[in-house]
Amino acid sequence: MSKTITRCKWAEGVSLDYIRYHDEEWGVPAHDDRTQFEFLILEGAQAGLSWSTILNKREGYRKLFAEFDPEKVARFTKKRVEKLLLDPSIVRNRLKVESTVTNAKAFLKVQEEFGSFSEYIWGFVDGKPVQNKFKKDSDVPATSPESDVLSKDLKKRGFRFVGSTIIYAHMQATGMVNDHVTSCFRQKPCAKLK
Repeated sequence: MSKTITRCKWAEGVSLDYIRYHDEEWGVPAHDDRTQFEFLILEGAQAGLSWSTILNKREGYRKLFAEFDPEKVARFTKKRVEKLLLDPSIVRNRLKVESTVTNAKAFLKVQEEFGSFSEYIWGFVDGKPVQNKFKKDSDVPATSPESDVLSKDLKKRGFRFVGSTIIYAHMQATGMVNDHVTSCFRQKPCAKLK
């Protein structure tokens, strides 16, 4: 008799990539600047779209955005942006693509000021993941007081596509918030991660 695995409802019955993302990445604390930059790009690209669309294009983003190297992306020219807008392996939205270059420049300024982007962003949750214990997916909020404050600060620093909902999704993705529901098999393992 095999034991069934209970996951957050949003991760059930989608694709293997989606399930793998839920099981291996979502809610795992990320203290690496490149991972933080990757999720800033991907969450911004996702605005108004499904996360599965972005996961399906993740390799395209990785390839076209220099393996998510903010120093390289900050140097992208208008000509390079125009070329990116022709490539179907990413979301070809001008504002979103241009914002990655803007955000890379702002990201580098934050690194310069704080030593690392990770040091900066984790400061909004006092350096440790917020451990929520929601019973069902519908209990999970779209924003939080922390995402409101972080979003406002990022905007002040020149970042784009960083509204509170996008930033809350970023916080969930990078493990700043553990929003696995209590019945999910990943809730307790993620709660133990720092």
